[in-house]
Amino acid sequence: MSPAAHAAARALLADPLTNKGTAFTEAERDLLGLHGLLPPHVGTLDSQIERRRRALAGMPDDFHRYSFLRELQDSNEILFHALVQRDLPAMLPLVYTPTVGEGCERFSEIWRRPRGLFLSWPNRHRIADILADPALDRVKVIVVSDGERILGLGDQGAGGMGIPIGKLALYTACAGIHPAEVLPILLDVGTDNAARRDDPLYVGWRNPRIRGAEYDAFVEDFVTAVADRFPGVLLQWEDFAGHNAYRLLERYRDRLLSFNDDIQGTAATAVGTLLSAIERTGMALTEQRILLFGAGAAGCGIADMLLQTLQAEGLDEAQARSRIWAVDRDGLILSDMDGLSPAQTELARDPDDVAAWTRTAHGAIDLFDTVANVRPTVLIGASGQHGAFTEAVVRTMAQAVAQPVIFPLSNPVSRAEAHPGDLHRWSAGRALIGTGSPFGVAGVTQVNNVYIFPGVGLGALAAGATKITDTMFMAAAKALGAMGGDDTLLPPIERLRDVALDIAVVVAKQAVADGVASADAVTDRDGIAAQMWTPTY
Repeated sequence: MSPAAHAAARALLADPLTNKGTAFTEAERDLLGLHGLLPPHVGTLDSQIERRRRALAGMPDDFHRYSFLRELQDSNEILFHALVQRDLPAMLPLVYTPTVGEGCERFSEIWRRPRGLFLSWPNRHRIADILADPALDRVKVIVVSDGERILGLGDQGAGGMGIPIGKLALYTACAGIHPAEVLPILLDVGTDNAARRDDPLYVGWRNPRIRGAEYDAFVEDFVTAVADRFPGVLLQWEDFAGHNAYRLLERYRDRLLSFNDDIQGTAATAVGTLLSAIERTGMALTEQRILLFGAGAAGCGIADMLLQTLQAEGLDEAQARSRIWAVDRDGLILSDMDGLSPAQTELARDPDDVAAWTRTAHGAIDLFDTVANVRPTVLIGASGQHGAFTEAVVRTMAQAVAQPVIFPLSNPVSRAEAHPGDLHRWSAGRALIGTGSPFGVAGVTQVNNVYIFPGVGLGALAAGATKITDTMFMAAAKALGAMGGDDTLLPPIERLRDVALDIAVVVAKQAVADGVASADAVTDRDGIAAQMWTPTY
């Protein structure tokens, strides 16, 4: 073999998109010059999966399993995705929530080799050149974060890259997007987390966050470069802080195919699960009294979709707003409060309407007193405040409602508003419960965005949509709400690939109806399924 042939053989094994490890056949080893670089045994994908399963079973905790799977993804993409797809219930909590939270916190500790792109402030003038890499020619889906609001953990800086990597693994597992067609990106504009900046292992740019006009100009340069380089690409905004999440979504949703999963994906998942729940309670959505705890990007996104859904059910805007209450860090949101965001202002109550309600020493109406006065039928948590749904809160709610619907949605588990086992006890087993993270409690539904975003992305791409509309998310939510099983409010995790395909079909059809995709777009189940990749050698 020539030196070039030897180099090519090693490059083949070093590329996770081409490496098959021991599964290279004898003929392939002859042709590609792989003899000696691999053990003599010729394996199969099945035997490789079994080897990795045994390795995972022998590890001390989920963080080590997460780290092992990240390394596997960086060495053999087909094996990684086959392993994930064949056991989604076991793998989903390892490649994404809840374990990805610790993965982000310890990202610099376990970083080994490049995946995706770090576009940092010092290299802002190089964005177009970085994106010009021919290795990126096939990219169809980008998930981007600036790392400022990672789950309920706050600012993780460059460690936030764990989120785009994890989300895109789910795009491949559930929506069948080829791993060569996905690109995780971290916009590294610094971090205000001093512990990260002071960590000698930290891999990011060690400066406080760039903000204001400079930040906006940086994002503008990024979006412009993406639109030029990848026409028709789907851009998913992920884990941006609330003050930026809404601004960026509104600024760019008409310029390229994009959505914010924390706002729109969370909303569609929560609303879809709620629609499934109320089928069991027998009370119409228009009769529900809905209390949201947490009015950041996720909470306000849920509220906005609820308002749209209530109006679609026949209420006018004022009537729809009267069914929703929102409590944030300063208590029940009132119109005379300072510093409300535009989205929070839409949820604010008239102080005169609650003048007789009990207030704290600081003048706020807290969660307990809101529950006591509103007597909500639905309680949704998107606050990141661990234990906020106390026994007093839940028992007070359950006293007035036959089947309370309670969704502590915050991730990871350490930020959940309540443990579902406690909710069962405090409601005498009557509550319909959905959680953001898996708890392993029977009868509890995991309300995870993975039920929505892969299908939305797949449907939009399959139809060639030019925009993702609110009604496309509404169609996804309604479709999800109709999929509930006998024992849980949503289909089992094992069916996520089928769920993504079903969601993709209704999203593609809605795109055509909304005029953002052509009348002859691919919208049929078979046509969309044909575009889904399956990991095989």
